[in-house]
Amino acid sequence: MAIIKSCVLLLLPVAILLLAGSSPAMAQLEIGYYSKTCPNVEAIVRAEMEKIISAAPSLAGPLLRLHFHDCFVRGCDASVLLNSTEGNLAERDAKPNKSLRGFGSVDRVKAKLEDACPNTVSCADVLTIMARDAVVLAKGPTWPVALGRRDGKVSSATEAADELPPAYGDIPLLTKIFASKNLDVKDLVVLSGAHTLGTAHCPSYADRLYNFSSAYNADPSLDSEYADKLRTRCKSVDDKAMLSEMDPGSYKTFDTSYYRHVAKRRGLFQSDAALLTDATTREYVQRIATGKFDEEFFKDFSESMIKMGNVGVLTGAEGEIRKKCYIVN
Repeated sequence: MAIIKSCVLLLLPVAILLLAGSSPAMAQLEIGYYSKTCPNVEAIVRAEMEKIISAAPSLAGPLLRLHFHDCFVRGCDASVLLNSTEGNLAERDAKPNKSLRGFGSVDRVKAKLEDACPNTVSCADVLTIMARDAVVLAKGPTWPVALGRRDGKVSSATEAADELPPAYGDIPLLTKIFASKNLDVKDLVVLSGAHTLGTAHCPSYADRLYNFSSAYNADPSLDSEYADKLRTRCKSVDDKAMLSEMDPGSYKTFDTSYYRHVAKRRGLFQSDAALLTDATTREYVQRIATGKFDEEFFKDFSESMIKMGNVGVLTGAEGEIRKKCYIVN
């Protein structure tokens, strides 16, 4: 096991180098980017993240989700962290982002870095490191994070509503959205594994339980016993208070049990169920669901996170280094 893990870590820097050659912006991201300007950046983030996750283990999922939702809109530029202003509704206030959490934790980590290295580390880099550390502290894999992202100055709720992968997405729609970010079908099924962490509010899946179609009250792709169990928690499509675990019994631990739920038709979202409708994604789900390929999934997830963390990044003189993550300088 330890030998496999070490091999994974040895291979990942190679993956970063290979990926870097495909994008001019990405080529400017570096392992050790802050080695001279803020050499302890990752240690500072990790120390604060250990305190955050120790106090609130359920925050691992939301912090990982923040990074996802950032990268899918305008790239990984921390635009999801910006507050709305008079005349502009920002990403964080878009309907798909209403349930995002963890903003205070990002501000807390950023403040620590500002004390140590003023005006140096971008919020985009902070969020990328925090997402990696959230996975590690939830007993998941680690991977090297190339740094040097800059922060965007624009944040649009309309763009977020248009570009984020929806919970009701089928494979054609999801693959189209992922392809627009230079992510492929394997990245789709692998990154869906992030649903091993966290919870979801009732409105994001209730339409699978009630009045699904003229022919079915409930989504027929959802296991009927599981649907009955979900209805005991989610009383109606308008129930905004109730939360359900996306990976029941293991929502604070990064593992492969999510795939076992999906394989049994017990994925919470339609987008989870959709993974069984495509040959490529179904084969991956069923393979990882056996529990015999956990290290393979950890390696795959690490590589897909590296790819996603480099989507549409701003580098060099682009963007800015925000002093506070919720407002442009």
